[in-house]
Amino acid sequence: MRCKAVVSSFAFASFLLSSAASSAFAAPSDDAQIRALRLEMAQMRKEMMGQISTLKVRLARSEATAHHAGRAGTATTAAENSRATRRVITSGPVDPSVQFAEPAPGANRIHLANSGTPTSDRGDIMSWKSFKAATASDEDVHVGGMIIGFPKGRFTIASEDAAYALSIGLAFHEDFGGFFNAGPRRGEGRGAFNSFTSNMRRLRIPFTFRYKNFVAAVTPDFGANHNDGYVGLYEGNLNYTGLRNTILTVGYFQPRVTEEDSESSNDFFTLERPSITDMVRNIAAGDARFSVGALHYEKRWWIAGYFTGQEWGHRNASDSSSTYYGGGSGTTMDSQTGATLRVAGRPVATKDWDVHVGASGISAFRLACNAASSNSGSATSCSRSTSFGQRPEFDIGEANLAATGAISNAKQVWAAGPELGVRWNRLLVKGEYYHVGVQREGAGLKSAGFQGWYGSAAYTIFGTPRMYSEKSGAFTAPGVKDNEEFNPALNHWGALEVVGHYSVIDLNSNLGDANAKNVIRGGQQTVWTGGLNWYPNRHFRLMLDFSHFIVSRSEQATNIYGRTGNSVAARVQAGF
Repeated sequence: MRCKAVVSSFAFASFLLSSAASSAFAAPSDDAQIRALRLEMAQMRKEMMGQISTLKVRLARSEATAHHAGRAGTATTAAENSRATRRVITSGPVDPSVQFAEPAPGANRIHLANSGTPTSDRGDIMSWKSFKAATASDEDVHVGGMIIGFPKGRFTIASEDAAYALSIGLAFHEDFGGFFNAGPRRGEGRGAFNSFTSNMRRLRIPFTFRYKNFVAAVTPDFGANHNDGYVGLYEGNLNYTGLRNTILTVGYFQPRVTEEDSESSNDFFTLERPSITDMVRNIAAGDARFSVGALHYEKRWWIAGYFTGQEWGHRNASDSSSTYYGGGSGTTMDSQTGATLRVAGRPVATKDWDVHVGASGISAFRLACNAASSNSGSATSCSRSTSFGQRPEFDIGEANLAATGAISNAKQVWAAGPELGVRWNRLLVKGEYYHVGVQREGAGLKSAGFQGWYGSAAYTIFGTPRMYSEKSGAFTAPGVKDNEEFNPALNHWGALEVVGHYSVIDLNSNLGDANAKNVIRGGQQTVWTGGLNWYPNRHFRLMLDFSHFIVSRSEQATNIYGRTGNSVAARVQAGF
């Protein structure tokens, strides 16, 4: 109504000026003065018409917003109308001496209207409809037909209709800490168990390019391995989001398998995933794995399946650790192929309760075939093998204590198991179990079997508790609303949670078999972890973990007789 009144006032003023001009022309006076007056009044009329045009545009947008909200059954408040109006900057003939009750400069501060959960460590793939809604929900700036803003906390430049967009993010994880009381026994190798060191665990810069429902995600990673100094590719894929609650993907990707692996690393309870989920995901998924597949989600259920191939850089012989988990080979004659499937349900979804149940399966039904000779062009045969090994869930370059070594004549590897999670108010408890099988071929060779499980709990002391994400079929990190961000002067402290974790993997198989080729002594590893996670706001987190590990003897030179130890680790994290 205010805009209409202003428009009417300008129209009336324009009429008066026109009348005055006519009178001036009719009055007898000097011709030069008449011409000067005529020019001045014409300029004033032009400027006021420009102001009227600007106000009409604003009024039309305001009415369109109100009409849309009315159709959705949502009442639009005066404050929201004011916010929707003030975030538009238009160009045109504007007289700086004329004031239109515009808000103070501070009112244009970008405001994130959501629960304040951390951003993802990946390219944020959403439909065009969801992207437009996310852009409209946060305050943004319109300049020359472009929108500049931070939908979901990530810097984004988009066209006026949000059809074209470029988003740039950040996932920064710096770890530091060390081991104590973890020394070797007599006759064992010491291993890389630093008393204090640091590691750039992740330094990802997600670039997301959009044209309507087609999205390309490219994320280089400057912390792509277990030690500082490696640069790799976390993802490079194309996506289509035009189908309801569905994302179709092709390219280098992290296929979603297991509940833990479906979470962003920005949301982990502790610094690292449980050993069993990390082991399972790398059979035929993991980071930067070539994938073709899709996921679909609803409020009560979630499903995803992918056909997978090799990891990025797996055929690069320049460095045997060129991939995320090693294994690069220049003699690969036949790349690995596999598949993943995960289904999840949410039978209970209330304000105070969430119950999650699911199951995941993964298989490398054809392992990579590496030439027996370094001269792959003349090789007539090749070997297929696999191996498993896990660090004691603190990743600063330490050695594996539980490891199988190479398992030769491996034809196929698979894993399957259930997952369960329950949230009650501020308490979240979850766990998973997986059995891993290795099918071998050859006279007298038996299949190998391994297993593992974990249980984790988190309690949010203050801040928004962990909630369920329908899109990922997993739980998020605690949230910090913008009016709860760390500010001691206002007695605001962000969010704080206490976490606990129990994890077991058993890498022993066929220990009593008479055929030594069937005996695999990888050891059993148990890890107890407790920690605190503090979120001053949605973009930053500080983590502190204490772990105690117990590993039975394996065939590793660092663990001939069994080994125990402790670690203290911290992480500073930033996510945009």
